[in-house]
Amino acid sequence: MSTDETEGAGGRDTTTGKREYRMADLAREAGITVRTLRFYRERGLVPPPRREGRIAWYDGTHLTRLRTITALLERGHTLGGIADLLAAFEGGRDVAELLGLDGASPTPWSRETPVRLGAEELADTFAGQVTAENLAAALDIGYLAVDGEEFVHVSRRLLDASTELVRAGVPLSAVLEAGRRVRAHADALAEIFTDLIRTHARPEHTVRTLEQLRPVSQTVVDAEVSMAMDRHIRANADTWTQDTAPREDATHRGTTST
Repeated sequence: MSTDETEGAGGRDTTTGKREYRMADLAREAGITVRTLRFYRERGLVPPPRREGRIAWYDGTHLTRLRTITALLERGHTLGGIADLLAAFEGGRDVAELLGLDGASPTPWSRETPVRLGAEELADTFAGQVTAENLAAALDIGYLAVDGEEFVHVSRRLLDASTELVRAGVPLSAVLEAGRRVRAHADALAEIFTDLIRTHARPEHTVRTLEQLRPVSQTVVDAEVSMAMDRHIRANADTWTQDTAPREDATHRGTTST
């Protein structure tokens, strides 16, 4: 490996204006060793760099790829599994297909709007909580996918809800874990409604009926969750108040005694 490829400062591609890195700089930004970067490149996990004479230039696409690999490894995925996932991204399938949003019917089953975010924008959105572990969790759940230099969030509504929870002081890791649990319950609710309609609708009209009655199922779920929240708050409000009061009193007593 030539010295030019591993040393020296980064720069910008004069054609595109994008930030570029030499191998050592890219490895440092990604938090890995040059040896690991070479290994990933030899395994085909990282696309080839742009060549300028003897110098190899890497860009933001390579950095995003390396951070994704690291996050998935920390989540317990194998390099083989990661290679299969990355191959799917590069196999000509668009982002909607990868996220399962295209559907088989003329009208997509999911009406969620995907959101594209740059790496820096994603980090700013969640106030520095986009750690490797949280990134891996979001990829694992299916909230995020990688498309070139950008991340694609599966749903504008889910992204806005997650952002609001984090701003309210809920750690992103807890939001993602709650999302995983909600996903399991949502799947169970969807199964209840689809089974109900499949059982009682005429077989030739099942798909059409499912589409027509989906707003009804969403209304039922929204109403039930709203009433359940009311019941839960009424049943636990006094306990929650008592749990916080002693801590506040103790803090006050400690302050006045000094």
